[in-house]
Amino acid sequence: MDALSVVSQLRDLASEPQNREAIVQDKGCLPGLVLFLDHCNPQVLHCALQALRYLAEYPSNREIMKNELGMMVSLESLQERNHTSEDIRVLATEIYELLKKPVQTAKVRINNSSSTKKVQAQFFINSTKKKAKTITLQIEGLHNMDNRSICEEALLKVNGVISFTFQMALQRCIIRIYSDLKTESVASAIAATKILQAHQVVKTESGEEVVVPLNTSTAKVKENFNLPDYLPEDEKPEKEHHKAISRTGAKEDTNGTWFNAAANFLTKTFYW
Repeated sequence: MDALSVVSQLRDLASEPQNREAIVQDKGCLPGLVLFLDHCNPQVLHCALQALRYLAEYPSNREIMKNELGMMVSLESLQERNHTSEDIRVLATEIYELLKKPVQTAKVRINNSSSTKKVQAQFFINSTKKKAKTITLQIEGLHNMDNRSICEEALLKVNGVISFTFQMALQRCIIRIYSDLKTESVASAIAATKILQAHQVVKTESGEEVVVPLNTSTAKVKENFNLPDYLPEDEKPEKEHHKAISRTGAKEDTNGTWFNAAANFLTKTFYW
């Protein structure tokens, strides 16, 4: 199990709301995520920020996260670091502002589910000056971890992609991008891999999902060129990916074997 495997699986677990409190309460996972904020691999750093962004959406987690040793200092450093990509600075800023903001009790009736959803959605909206939007892509060829890594590298190079989460069982990717970035440009970057093809998933007025083809032939992609070199691909043992106890969309108990394995890895790798 390597750093990228651990942080990617933590990110995927954190994308499920029912897992967020357990991850923060775990004695090894949250300190490990903080230490990953100083990692030299931009993929590891980006995944760690995505995981922390999800965890910070849960209001009761924020006080614990804010008081975690090194959390706020690392986030401040990422915001001020000149050679860091804009996407990483945006995520660091979002997390920092969420943790600094006092938790307000929303005046919503418990039985009013629609109002509750609106309040929860506000924690996910980009809190920086530049507006963001979320798109869902159905990706042909996203059927194994090698192709997922290829897709990650393609998305990290697109200027305007803020964060993304994979749903491997559905071969989908949920992506947060700047509002001025066209969906076709993201699909074009994915198509440039020559082995993946992306289509957009949209909902009709009746709530049904429809897969819409995207024209990638004329879309222009503005790339990030200030990302550090990635770690060698052979540092990611493929067999280890089967050790996660929960996948995106699963609802198993997340306090068991996988958390222990991740905590043991973090303990052996870092000293705190």
